[in-house]
Amino acid sequence: MQTTRTDPTLFVNWFRHAAPYIHAHRGRTFVIAFGGEAVTGEQFPRLLHDIALLHSLGIRLVLVHGARPQIAEQLRQRDAEIKTVAGHPVIDPDALLSVKEAVGSLRVEIEALLSMGAPNSPMEGARLRVASGNFVTARPFGVRDGVDYQNNGEVRRIDAEGIRGRLDSGAVVLVSPLGYSITGDVFHLAPDEVARSVAVALGADKLVFLVEGRGLIDSRKRLVHQITPQAAETLVKKQRKLPTDVKTQLRAAAQACAQGVRRAHLVGRETEGALLLELFTRDGNGTMVTAETYEGTRPARLADVGGILNLIRPLEVEGVLVRRPRKLLETEIDKFTVVERDGMIIATAALYPMMDEKIAELACVAVHPDYRRTGRGDAFLEYMEGHALEMGLKRLFVLTTHAAHWFLERGFEKAEVSDLPVPRQQLYNRQRNSKVFIKDL
Repeated sequence: MQTTRTDPTLFVNWFRHAAPYIHAHRGRTFVIAFGGEAVTGEQFPRLLHDIALLHSLGIRLVLVHGARPQIAEQLRQRDAEIKTVAGHPVIDPDALLSVKEAVGSLRVEIEALLSMGAPNSPMEGARLRVASGNFVTARPFGVRDGVDYQNNGEVRRIDAEGIRGRLDSGAVVLVSPLGYSITGDVFHLAPDEVARSVAVALGADKLVFLVEGRGLIDSRKRLVHQITPQAAETLVKKQRKLPTDVKTQLRAAAQACAQGVRRAHLVGRETEGALLLELFTRDGNGTMVTAETYEGTRPARLADVGGILNLIRPLEVEGVLVRRPRKLLETEIDKFTVVERDGMIIATAALYPMMDEKIAELACVAVHPDYRRTGRGDAFLEYMEGHALEMGLKRLFVLTTHAAHWFLERGFEKAEVSDLPVPRQQLYNRQRNSKVFIKDL
């Protein structure tokens, strides 16, 4: 907060960047899943504050909770245990008593905390109406390979109409990892499977898993920001080093996307404001699973003119780029390529080929300031060079006043104006005095 007082432009810029997401999320349905560990953690009150904030912004929320540590504590007190076979728990009658007591007690605790609002915070008094009930119909996991898993169950059906009715009334819906059969039996369910089933049944816009640790990281310990459902399924099958929880959550996320949920997210719950960072910033702070193109390089369209102008105008003012009027940009839009990230143009460049000489001018190269040190400039240049090769071109040239070293470091060589094709020599602006660089492809 102190930062925004000393530099209000930081807050203004953040708010402007968040505004499109605030608008896009209003009226959408999000399913948010978290384990029992989150409830016992010190940051749970802050998580509830953020949930209240999401609700106040018009987001329809379904919360699905786990209860692993609470069940473990109940088992310890009863001197009981849950046997696991082939990775699945056997829930006998004694274990079921512990499960019901732990889940029931935890559900009441979460409802109470949500009902009291967010004390000692700007959201104080924002009391939430919480609805819970028998929304999940279950069936027994059954007997497999001779093992009777008893009261361990699977999701059979979700009462989507009942949940929508509660959401329509303005309530936050809370779903527990218990299901009920048509014969009145109670079954313990995997929370991740419940969350996936609820999200699919509702046609939710997002399924968010608040995970332990950092979530999905690669072999170099870097967070994986985006993955397709197909790649996620492959990773689950091949990557033995993934933590068990991450495997199950990633599989559930991939399956949800394959069954109609637009986007699923794995977000480390221990990060301050994890939900808000993931939902209201362009880059987020977790892993997004989606079949949609979140970031991609493609030919520019007329609809991109506004985004390209927003990207290049500051560079034109600085004198880095030659000024291009909107009309000219519209006329030459077929020469441009863009990198789009979640609906925003973050890089652009134009290619002006001269086929007789097998050479092209690479012009108007621009990368958004937030992405200039992320390797995107190099990747984009490589893409443009490949595009030029596909066109049958042998060389590229650039004219620049500010980025000479950048192009030199990437294989361009200093040249003279006289080395340019004659038509381009005739258009050369001597007053601007740009340096010339050429690269063989």
